[in-house]
Amino acid sequence: MKRLFNYLFTTEGKPKKGLLAVEWVVTGYLLLTLLLTLFMYTKVYNPESMIWGRFRVVMMTAALWAVYRMLPCRFTHFCRIGGQLALLSWWYPDTYELNRMLPNLDHHFAALEQTLFGCQHALTFAQQWDHPVWSELMHLGYASYYPMIGVVTLYYFFRCYQDFNRASFVILASFFIYYVIFIALPVTGPQYYYLAAGTDNIAQGIFPDVGSYFNQHQEALHMPGWEDGFFYHLVAGAHQAGERPTAAFPSSHVGVTTILMLLSWYSRSRRLFYCLLPLFLLMCLATVYIQAHYVIDVIAGWITGLLFFLALWYGYGKRG
Repeated sequence: MKRLFNYLFTTEGKPKKGLLAVEWVVTGYLLLTLLLTLFMYTKVYNPESMIWGRFRVVMMTAALWAVYRMLPCRFTHFCRIGGQLALLSWWYPDTYELNRMLPNLDHHFAALEQTLFGCQHALTFAQQWDHPVWSELMHLGYASYYPMIGVVTLYYFFRCYQDFNRASFVILASFFIYYVIFIALPVTGPQYYYLAAGTDNIAQGIFPDVGSYFNQHQEALHMPGWEDGFFYHLVAGAHQAGERPTAAFPSSHVGVTTILMLLSWYSRSRRLFYCLLPLFLLMCLATVYIQAHYVIDVIAGWITGLLFFLALWYGYGKRG
């Protein structure tokens, strides 16, 4: 216990005076979305709440910076980064608030899925693999998303502290790049589009353009799987609390977990990597199983995850 206390609270030799890289990323995204909110002020729902929320983020960032300056140790350093990571789910609904005015593009993506694979795997996967054990494994994989982020972040904090800032920067910057894409690319994914278009149409390979339907509607298909399962209820509850018709292409769940796997490999801990690998594989399958994504979203998640990791990991190194 004493060793842990010393690790957390021993004063850092060279405390950073300015903002951390993750705080600069948050500031940039905050300013970008603030400008968009002001530009679309009369069309955005609850713009005052969005603006006030950003003010609170600025105040939180300033407060954590001040605490770190008074007590520059690893614990207060972690609080600065952990505070920003904890807000990622708070930022997510904004992508819907800012893209809901744009015409929906799902019909293009569903049609591409049909062209490439000859079917809609999001429509058939859960029907073909409906056993309760399989269902629970899928929902376990999907529910492991934020725990995986926490495990990798904590591993770098306790075991690879020299790269803790860099790893946190890669994770958080990747999230915000995905969020910018989601704002500009209004794709909702099968769980929303199939309901709006009609599952009979989808089964026949007909993909109507629903236009601005999602500007007013947030209804989704009932989540497939074993409804009595623990992990089913965990995922269903999370979706009811915070899911929106947005953020389908590319799959940030797949992209971010791809980045987490690369970070675990770069940490040189094969134990960490192989412990996370089954959850990663289940995650990739689960996004289609629960109808959150098309298969092309998963493929795009793999590609963008790799590209974002390489650009951000080595880009951070060049900055020193």
